[in-house]
Amino acid sequence: MNSLFDLSGKTSVAIGGNSVLGSAMAKGLAEHGAKVAIVGRNLDKAQEVVKDIEHTGGVAKAFQADVSSRDSLVNVAKEIEQWSGGWDILLNAPGKNSSTPFFELGMDEWDDIMDVNLKGIVLTCQIFAKKMIEQNRKGSIINISSVSSTTPLSKVFTYSVSKAGLNSVTQFLAREFAAYGIRVNAIIPGFFPAEQNRKILSKDRIESIMKHTPMNRFGEPEELQGTAIWLASEQASSFVTGTLIRVDGGFGSMTI
Repeated sequence: MNSLFDLSGKTSVAIGGNSVLGSAMAKGLAEHGAKVAIVGRNLDKAQEVVKDIEHTGGVAKAFQADVSSRDSLVNVAKEIEQWSGGWDILLNAPGKNSSTPFFELGMDEWDDIMDVNLKGIVLTCQIFAKKMIEQNRKGSIINISSVSSTTPLSKVFTYSVSKAGLNSVTQFLAREFAAYGIRVNAIIPGFFPAEQNRKILSKDRIESIMKHTPMNRFGEPEELQGTAIWLASEQASSFVTGTLIRVDGGFGSMTI
């Protein structure tokens, strides 16, 4: 059974792998044998994740890139190719959020969030998936969505819209890349104590979240590892593509 989840010999690129959720999933991939490129705008944070991976016997390297810049992503792809020769797994986990009310929302802020959460995913898929196809590498692309992508959450208008777009990108590319043996799926996390949502977690909002979460608690970042490892494994999820997989404590099952 363990061989189903063995990622030995595989290289994973973790975009946003220096974030709370991204780093947890990247560490899980490394623990199952994948060589991991940790990519983030903040190189110091990326290097801290690498140290944690190396401490447990894994192999990783930190890289710096701006996910909203094509040139930056092209350059980091070249650097990662020089380091590993290529990649088999692309984990897209960048994220930016804001609680600005709709009528106060400026287009600079809209563009900033969209550039990271949606445009950035499109760019990474264009650049990294193209190289996978050129190298005839079958593999897995894992996009990190949100519960706000299916039913928009209050106070996070732009974030919700960006993640809804990400779901559409995921399903479109699943069809586009299937002929090349590349699977594309998205994980829909529920409420995890990540950086981008801490600032809007007031006492009242936490109470509301718990009322809508049957498991009555927040998720722990490590609880995303199993799904990420499963989707990354060519053996375990070989017939899974175009799916949006909830890891949300039952939040998506609630109505009233």
